Amino acid sequence: MIAQWRLRAAFAQRLSAMYGREVPAYTTLVDVSREVNEDVLRARGAAAERLGSVGRLTAERHGAIRVGTPRELRQVARVFGALGMRPVGFYDLREAAVGAVPVVSTAFRPVDGEELERNPFRVFTSLLTSADPRFFDEELRARLETFLSARELFPPRLLDLADRAAAEGGLAEADAERFLRLAVGSFELSPEPVDQAWYAALERVSGVAADIGGVGSTHLNHLTPRVLDIDELYRRMTARGVEMIDTIQGPPAWAGPDVLLRQTSFRALDEPRALRTPDGTVVTGALRVRFGEVEARGIALTREGRARYDDLLALVDRHAADQPHTPRSALARAVWEEHMPRTERELAARGLGFFTYHTVPGRPRDGTRPPAAPDALLAGGWVRAEPIVYEDFLPRSAAGIFQSNLSGTGARNAAREGARYDAAWLSGALDREVLDPFTHYARQRDASLARVAGELGLDPGALVRTDPHRKESHDQHPAPRH
Repeated sequence: MIAQWRLRAAFAQRLSAMYGREVPAYTTLVDVSREVNEDVLRARGAAAERLGSVGRLTAERHGAIRVGTPRELRQVARVFGALGMRPVGFYDLREAAVGAVPVVSTAFRPVDGEELERNPFRVFTSLLTSADPRFFDEELRARLETFLSARELFPPRLLDLADRAAAEGGLAEADAERFLRLAVGSFELSPEPVDQAWYAALERVSGVAADIGGVGSTHLNHLTPRVLDIDELYRRMTARGVEMIDTIQGPPAWAGPDVLLRQTSFRALDEPRALRTPDGTVVTGALRVRFGEVEARGIALTREGRARYDDLLALVDRHAADQPHTPRSALARAVWEEHMPRTERELAARGLGFFTYHTVPGRPRDGTRPPAAPDALLAGGWVRAEPIVYEDFLPRSAAGIFQSNLSGTGARNAAREGARYDAAWLSGALDREVLDPFTHYARQRDASLARVAGELGLDPGALVRTDPHRKESHDQHPAPRH
């Protein structure tokens, strides 16, 4: 029996090999990422692995795909369910983008800590919001939904094997090979000719809409390695002559703790594709839809910390509007230095970041009873705090990268009211719960606090109950709506 995590690891490896063949610049990106990581490890030693072992960093990938209908999304969930991956988080890119990006998204990933350490492969999965009248009028929506209903993205044999793997926790070796071959094949770029006029009609709305609904299949949109110094990677890729997007999305580079997620990419490439013209002739053209993304992951923020992050982004926007000639990166760095904690200890003490807590061995015991509060335990040297890595995504950053790789802004009718999509809707469309990422980080933290309390002879629930930032409890907050 090939366990689910081994299927997940093999799938990620094969997908990476396939994407490298299809998009050679991706191989360059992986090579440069490895070089940067090796240099950082040599320079920083063990400190470089504070947010993940080198083994995990080397293997880590996230992919991105796009589908057109709830039915296709449910099928995707079955394929990734076979790999031990569950939908986590709801992202509304319609509201996060400057231009027209008519999708809502979730990320399929492992959620258990041990599973993440074994292989943290995740896939950011976007669903076209064809019911949103700001992007699609009634006629175009009808044509789009008719087109999407007629295609089949995943062969029935693949879905049957996926269901069996999910139910049994893995597959026998021969079936595992069939599953992997069919799954990887489902995300290869199809050689089938693209209807040129239909693709162009959707492209006038959004390049993302055309990529999803203008072709008869889906494909891997990008595949992302993880790097320890994304600014250095950006410099090295540019030096090699690879055209990068204009910026690194997410928090700025600064001297304080790395938080959440920083992302950038090389620009989408003109790729030769077969196009069918209105008279039926097949010609060779070019489409720009696939790119190479890279990411640097930081510390997961609590709801309060995430609210602080969003407020600081808004503040940077205001400063950028007032000071258009000052580089945005410099403005963001100044805002972070003024408003964000400069150390992990302060981030933990102020309840802005998620950490696990561990008793400090060998601390002298002089009869003093340890305090029943995480902040006091940290200050007194009773415990140490280890950061929890942010495993999820940022809607504004994702939308920014999508938009940076499009040739135009598309079209949005702001006079129309948008269709409502939220986490509850997405859970219903998937026929399975979209998990709240804050819940899982809070559970990790709370479990460590309960363990520390037991080791220090405190009431096992004391630290969790007295934590002033207990509002993160998974029982008290529904999944966020954007």
